[in-house]
Amino acid sequence: MQKAGIRLILLLIILSACSQTRQVRSLDNRWRFSLRNARGAEKAMFDDSQWRVVDVPHDWSVEGGFAKDNSTGKAGGFLLAGVGWYRKDFSLGRDVARKRVFVDFDGVMANSDVWINGQHLGHRPNGYVSFEYELTPFVHAGENVLAVRCDNSLQPASRWYSGAGIYRHVRLVITNPLHVEHWGTFVSTPTVSADHAVVKVENRVVNEGVGAANIAVRTTIVDPAGKAVASQIASGQQIAA
Repeated sequence: MQKAGIRLILLLIILSACSQTRQVRSLDNRWRFSLRNARGAEKAMFDDSQWRVVDVPHDWSVEGGFAKDNSTGKAGGFLLAGVGWYRKDFSLGRDVARKRVFVDFDGVMANSDVWINGQHLGHRPNGYVSFEYELTPFVHAGENVLAVRCDNSLQPASRWYSGAGIYRHVRLVITNPLHVEHWGTFVSTPTVSADHAVVKVENRVVNEGVGAANIAVRTTIVDPAGKAVASQIASGQQIAA
């Protein structure tokens, strides 16, 4: 794909397969938080009514104040370490049975464990990387509960202050069974000069439905003013996974 000029800054991907949509909902607001190792807090029916309400990104370590005997030591700013819990209620519509549901964490410090409706999804020791879990088998129409435990009690843990808690954004992603894979779009520019650029776009499409599906992926590049400067459609058949 070639176009004069290199002011190509925005990539739009449209997946056509019946009425394909992708919903992205922020989960940043109104988490319940407790700075203690609460037994049973991963369970959906756990009583968190006395926990503090916080929005994320949230860093509970810096809230704890400075003390020379805190285990983080000089490199960690002499701030608090320990175990913190977060819980978040969210609702889903009746069409959830026909959807795929994911949660994206941009970063949790550190040694995080995540549950949905009491089901353990996984453990992530590193706090500096983003990660995603699929919720589909464990969610239902109506209210659902995410629970996150993070533990930075093992100190010193870094050569600098690392913080603690859900210190980056959280998103709920809802797709149809046929969808572009998480981190499934790759853009490169193998050739760039003063008067033209070659843009290479790769999309990984996942079919988690029943049977094969005919698909068309349209890639559109727009300039800073929002004007489409190049467009291309790739079509084919995607076999169910």
